[in-house]
Amino acid sequence: MSSTTTPPNPTAFPHAADAFLWACFMDVATFKPGNVSLQSAGHDMQAQQFLDSARASAAGLFAENAGVGARVHTAVRATRAVAGCNTNLGILLLCAPLAHAAQRAREGCEAALRAALEETLAALDLDDARAAFAAIAHASPGGLGEAGAQDVHAPPSVDLRAAMGLAAHRDRIAMQFADGYRDIWRALDDFRQPQRDPDLSRRIQRLYLSLLARHHDSHIARKYGSETAADVSVSAAAVLARLDAGESGDDGSDQAELDAMLQAWDASLKAAGLNPGTTADLTVCVLFIAALLEPSLMRPASEAQGATPRWPGAC
Repeated sequence: MSSTTTPPNPTAFPHAADAFLWACFMDVATFKPGNVSLQSAGHDMQAQQFLDSARASAAGLFAENAGVGARVHTAVRATRAVAGCNTNLGILLLCAPLAHAAQRAREGCEAALRAALEETLAALDLDDARAAFAAIAHASPGGLGEAGAQDVHAPPSVDLRAAMGLAAHRDRIAMQFADGYRDIWRALDDFRQPQRDPDLSRRIQRLYLSLLARHHDSHIARKYGSETAADVSVSAAAVLARLDAGESGDDGSDQAELDAMLQAWDASLKAAGLNPGTTADLTVCVLFIAALLEPSLMRPASEAQGATPRWPGAC
């Protein structure tokens, strides 16, 4: 079954491409320890490369009549042309099924998006796997190595969802394909909860730290081992607890002390070459869905000050 069989429906989420670009911008506009941001370069990359990548990849990602694998392949090649390195493979792998689903959802609400995403994942076929494997090989992500079955350097013999299922135990992005984006939907629910601090950047920091504390980062695990990834998750949990305590005033910390703590951890991670890249990719995916469901998130801060997102109800 092909992932292109359901006719596009551009009216359900007409702002889908804008939501993707906004999510990618917020990824680097928000200071997230260990990741590249506008405030902090690292890992031989600059924030501008990520912004250029998002703009270059959007056309391929939202090509209405293309399958999921073809979208990823086109977007990865466009990214490589402008950035010269892999900046967004994980983002594209996560967002391509959602872009496909958003164009085919029957209504512009969460239930319809979830249903369309499951239909998209169920329809992934061998052509999707071939194109996605070619994209992954072209991007050449750090620590990729070789797999015992369905290695991306060889032609696949199963559909893309099945191939991702084989990699789910070692890759958090692959796991989303296998289990219907369970981690993403859970994180979205957390992101929607009322926050003590209405500042969007702080909310995104908390989203990122929560994901990193909850799940060992696959990118770090591939390059440096599971114990190192576990240590980073423990540190993320401690930083998140400190952030929560500081904002509630329990320990007397002020904003400057909290920011200094985050900056010190960022410097430490980058000095050790540790980039929680998979966690950043998951964060972007959550933000993409959040903006799909609540476009007001994309309003300039000056317009959105004090506004409470109004999440759509059931279809």
